[in-house]
Amino acid sequence: MSHSPSPSDEQIAQIAALLRTSRRVLAITGAGISADSGLPTYRGVGGLYEGELTSDGMPIEDALSGDMLARRPEITWKYLIQIERTCRQAAPNPAHRVLAALERKLPYLLVFTQNIDGFHRDAGTRNLVEVHGTLHRLRCVRCSYRASVPSYEDLAIPPSCPRCFSALRPDVVLFGEALPIKAMTTLADAMDEGFDLVLSIGTSSVFPYIAEPVLWALANGIPTVEINPGQTPLSPLVDYPVKHGAAAALGAIWQALEPDAPLPA
Repeated sequence: MSHSPSPSDEQIAQIAALLRTSRRVLAITGAGISADSGLPTYRGVGGLYEGELTSDGMPIEDALSGDMLARRPEITWKYLIQIERTCRQAAPNPAHRVLAALERKLPYLLVFTQNIDGFHRDAGTRNLVEVHGTLHRLRCVRCSYRASVPSYEDLAIPPSCPRCFSALRPDVVLFGEALPIKAMTTLADAMDEGFDLVLSIGTSSVFPYIAEPVLWALANGIPTVEINPGQTPLSPLVDYPVKHGAAAALGAIWQALEPDAPLPA
């Protein structure tokens, strides 16, 4: 895809000006924010199977479904391990670090992410809703056991609960499963408080719960920004469509806000 090498100075200056005067900001992020970390962008789960069947001859949506985990956990875990290994070989990029720095700078910033790679948390973001969960938390399918793990490297596959010996699973939303009520309630409560600016970063916005906060902002006259090199259903609607990758765009916004400061490390 051809586009200019850097975001427009005027557009970036306008977004920076909005951030300077905003007290409450919502940033919605998808797989595209981790693309500059080297992760493919297949729906936030690692990008390894776009347009192809898995080696087990099934779509990745079937392999990574709640139904498959219940019936044949070894298949689901096989692909979870591949995704975790891909994430483990990468790290947060400047886009994640800029959002973490903005959280420290602004009165209130909420990051609502589809991603399960944990990079926002690794970069230092604390006011974070991981709506699809994270690979780094495991939970028992039967009892209340929970654990955090840095990697899957030393796990028996499929792993068993040390308390009740039932199966363990990652605390992520698999295909066909419901979204976590707590995460959606946190977002709804924050929206009830209101926002001065809504940013959509690196997401295709195909899921209603990802697009709806932007549509809500548009309906209420709240400025909206979309950072995405591709076209999405929201692109023609938002106030500031930035047709660039997340690291380049957020880096430029940070430099406009803090011209004498380096990019956050």
